[in-house]
Amino acid sequence: MSATPFDEMTNADASVRAPYHILEEWLKEQPPQALGLMSADAEALFRRLGITFAVYGSNEGTEKLIPFDIIPRIISAMEWRRLSKGIEQRVRALNAFLYDIYHRQEILKAGRVPEKLILNNSAFCPEMMGLDPARGVYSHIIGVDIVRTGPDDFYVLEDNLRTPSGVSYMLENREAMLQLAPELFQRYKVAPVETYPETLRRTMESVAPAGVHGSPNLVVLTPGIHNSAYFEHSFLADQMGAELCEGQDLFVDGGKVYMRTTKGPERVDVIYRRIDDDFLDPLTFRPDSMLGVPGLFDAYRAGNVTLVNAPGTGIADDKAVYVYVPEIIEFYLGEKALLKNVPTYNCTHDDERAYVLEHLEELVVKEVHGSGGYGMLVGPASTKAMREEFRKKILARPDNYIVQPTLALSTCPTFVDKGIAPRHVDLRPYVLCGDDIRITPGGLTRVALKKGSLVVNSSQGGGTKDTWVLED
Repeated sequence: MSATPFDEMTNADASVRAPYHILEEWLKEQPPQALGLMSADAEALFRRLGITFAVYGSNEGTEKLIPFDIIPRIISAMEWRRLSKGIEQRVRALNAFLYDIYHRQEILKAGRVPEKLILNNSAFCPEMMGLDPARGVYSHIIGVDIVRTGPDDFYVLEDNLRTPSGVSYMLENREAMLQLAPELFQRYKVAPVETYPETLRRTMESVAPAGVHGSPNLVVLTPGIHNSAYFEHSFLADQMGAELCEGQDLFVDGGKVYMRTTKGPERVDVIYRRIDDDFLDPLTFRPDSMLGVPGLFDAYRAGNVTLVNAPGTGIADDKAVYVYVPEIIEFYLGEKALLKNVPTYNCTHDDERAYVLEHLEELVVKEVHGSGGYGMLVGPASTKAMREEFRKKILARPDNYIVQPTLALSTCPTFVDKGIAPRHVDLRPYVLCGDDIRITPGGLTRVALKKGSLVVNSSQGGGTKDTWVLED
């Protein structure tokens, strides 16, 4: 992992990498003001569509527009084939791991993953023990966060198997680029992403409970309008032709789930839930939850409704379990991991913890259950006081943190105030898993808009780009 970031467009000798040749020509053809005008048009478009996200604890109003960069990120067909194989392998292994954890727990008996890491974990859901979900699939919608550090060096940063968000931005980014730069699409053969909602619908229908006649009735269950990803919930429900429901719109009767409608109760077969496990059902999980549906889990256990994703999937994307994913792939599939993990220090080991505490200024510290760029320390960008605070936290709860080297994330050309400049990026491809595993070609590229910044999360000032996977 070199200290100089890998530039995805330009080689070290200033020549342009093959996937970007046409883009370079196109950029040279643009008049001086063109990109600025395109950028303003994109912002107006997103504002009109209402694509915002909520910023909790912000003083400047709660709704913000996610900055969109008009220069696409381009991935060659060969690079994508390699990535897809590695992603599919990972998804198969993690679903096998979940099945085992909630059944015979062979991997724990074999000592390949520490038992207490799973059984004492807040993401482990004992209520799921012995339950057989439709087609044996626990996580139907998965986002795998990938970073690149060289021409052939891709690393998985984390797996998101609970309720991965951001897919609406992937779809709207493509829609915006088709409107803003149609002539560029005529020069490139770009794999489509707009089939995602239809593929999501097909995936959900494929895991409907046994005995459903005709088309299964699908709903998207949202915590409501105040949730930061509410735009996405309503967008996906609309695109799939599914009903958008809050907990109060659903009820359980006779072990089956129904939706309240103006024509009377309507049976529900598959629920794409965007509510955390704890809040799904006040009779099984948190009794104070106002977001869920009383009796929902019993209806699920009885096989009368499918929950997408299943409760308890969080155990497979826990950051402490992440360390063992190469081991998990080998255990269930008998194969070596095709995509590497980022080297990770385990703070519960005395020698690794000692190294971490000595080198905090060089490392990235992440809370095991943290997300969205919160609860983390980026060593090179930290102050002495921040490092001291994290030192105390690690000593108090070594099991609550994982630590990784600061990667030199690859950069892509990005339109900024002063023109075009390289900015660090990551990638979240989306995987749908039901009767088959389907990976949308591309995914969401997140970009750190501040010069030198490695934090790409929208909640921390990052933006997004359209991701173009080229077809052969």
